[in-house]
Amino acid sequence: MMDLKRPYRTMTEWSKKYGPIFRIKLGFQEMVVLTGYETVKEALVNQADAFADRPIVPIFEDAVKGFGIISARGENWKVMRRFTLSTLRDYGMGKRTIEDKITEECSVLTKTMEAYAGKPFDITTILTAAASNIIVSILFGKHYEYEDATFLQLLKIIGENIQLSGSPAVLLYNLFPKLGFCFGAYKTVMKNEKELHDFIRTTFIEYLQDLDENDQRNFIETFLVQQRQENMKTTHGGYFHNENLIGLVDDLFAAGTDTTANTLRWAILLMMKYPEIQRKVQKEIAKEIGDAQPRIDHQAKMPYTNAVIHEIQRFGDIAPYTLPYATTMDVTFKGFFIPKGTHIIPLLTSVLHDESQWEKPHDFYPEHFLDSEGKFVKRDAFMPFSAGRRKCAGENLAKMELFLFFTSLLQKFTFQPPPGISKDDLDLSPGVGLTSPPMPYKTCAVLR
Repeated sequence: MMDLKRPYRTMTEWSKKYGPIFRIKLGFQEMVVLTGYETVKEALVNQADAFADRPIVPIFEDAVKGFGIISARGENWKVMRRFTLSTLRDYGMGKRTIEDKITEECSVLTKTMEAYAGKPFDITTILTAAASNIIVSILFGKHYEYEDATFLQLLKIIGENIQLSGSPAVLLYNLFPKLGFCFGAYKTVMKNEKELHDFIRTTFIEYLQDLDENDQRNFIETFLVQQRQENMKTTHGGYFHNENLIGLVDDLFAAGTDTTANTLRWAILLMMKYPEIQRKVQKEIAKEIGDAQPRIDHQAKMPYTNAVIHEIQRFGDIAPYTLPYATTMDVTFKGFFIPKGTHIIPLLTSVLHDESQWEKPHDFYPEHFLDSEGKFVKRDAFMPFSAGRRKCAGENLAKMELFLFFTSLLQKFTFQPPPGISKDDLDLSPGVGLTSPPMPYKTCAVLR
């Protein structure tokens, strides 16, 4: 009954028959699926405290043991989220310092694209490297060249694990963990996790050697200073231990790389598919920015470009469903009794395509975010970063990256399909994985 490659599609179909709240049983695991804007908002925003936990998902439990931030639970999650948000702000999330890093990366990216001289190329690796370098600068205080072997291996590990974590084999493992030895995908994920964790551990051991509490240079060093201070105050151990550090860096590195890079891949594919929209964006860039370096201050004067970026996120639908939530208490929700600890699946794709909220939910239509006068308008049903207590911690950073990368690329280039391929041939169906990237494609970046 279930489309194992894209389970969210089956769940969406079921919601038409069974309504916006229904229960399913996968293997031995019962889950409650929430669909549509009103239902998801009521749970994640209006009753945020009741829907704020994470259940144990075997693949993530094996990978990070409930540490870090994404799959953490209880007090550990609260402490790590508080630390993460404050530290990301300290390192410039939403501020000028990180904006400068992003604009520098934009220059590196556009120069790399120029070298292809308008010939067809696969954009995946360089876009992923560019997006990743922003979170890498915060976590490690480093910048990698796009062809750096260590960096490319780390990006390969992250990409492979995100793709495999949403595969049918891993879905089956999560339902029947005792059969793990049967699944090659499970073994690959665990091997990759070990390699990534070894790299993180080696890195922070290096930083420990010359750690200066008065001169913290990156996220890892700030964590290590906190760890040192916590160890001085308590003998029974606290939350700032090495397993939480590895889990945090793993979570932020993967999430900060994959979603932004894949949104940009959708952006370029959609600009090739809809050249008239690409031209309108370029016209607005020429009017408001000219040849200057795009800055975040320009965004307020660029309603059409802003609307296009938001529509790319809505249509691209990078996270059709978030990782499962769990109820923190017994709750009566819209007439249904849901016991404490129940697995909850908020179907974000059903919010981003809710027919009661969007004029053309299944089309790419930037006018969703424009009023009759062409001014940008926010939409309540725009929830690509989820909502409530488990909302994406890097949302502000991702928004800044998307605007600066997108405008820098369209200022310099017009993106066209390779020779012999028309815009009508371009495939807009999503790939398979924990997130939904576009299918692989090549583009020609033609200098303007």
